[in-house]
Amino acid sequence: MADTAELQCPRSITEEDRARAQIYQLLAVLLGRPPSSELLQGLATLKGDDTPLGSAYRNLAALAERTAPSDAEREFNNLFVGLGRGELLPYASYYLTGFLNEKPLADLRTDLKARGIKASNNVKEPEDHISTLCEIMAGIITGEFACDSNLPSQKAFFEAHMAKWAELFFTDLEEAQSAVFYAPLGSLGRAFMAVEADAFAIQ
Repeated sequence: MADTAELQCPRSITEEDRARAQIYQLLAVLLGRPPSSELLQGLATLKGDDTPLGSAYRNLAALAERTAPSDAEREFNNLFVGLGRGELLPYASYYLTGFLNEKPLADLRTDLKARGIKASNNVKEPEDHISTLCEIMAGIITGEFACDSNLPSQKAFFEAHMAKWAELFFTDLEEAQSAVFYAPLGSLGRAFMAVEADAFAIQ
């Protein structure tokens, strides 16, 4: 997984798609591990506007500016690791069936194999972790993988593996008891999933 929210795009894409890929990659990075001091400094420079996405960016920037890496790590662990488990379980299988490692994970693995996408050897989480799914979406958009990167391919992956649960997960993150720095990330993810769903619906 990349260390920043920036993606090196293997193919030429529109500015809109580049922005989409960068949001997915930002979500992937922050949901995959606690943010470094450098990442927090970068997030503090984010600008926003009066849209739901822009407001989430503003709030994330404000919190990044005053959040120490140790505090972010503690919050990350409380939310996603915990003693035995964190406050949230960010897996498609859990959200869709109530259990881990169920049919949604098997379906995802079948899809990934068909697309020629392999998990990195150092990734220990099941592939249906929200961080991994966001990273895969970013890679599909930018053409990082051998599979088709066109809108129908993006739509098929999103609708099969994210549409039915990701927005609910981000709502839970937004409202989680342990979430302070991560609350606006929940707002950002929730708003972005809604935008993506609406855009794919008219394709």
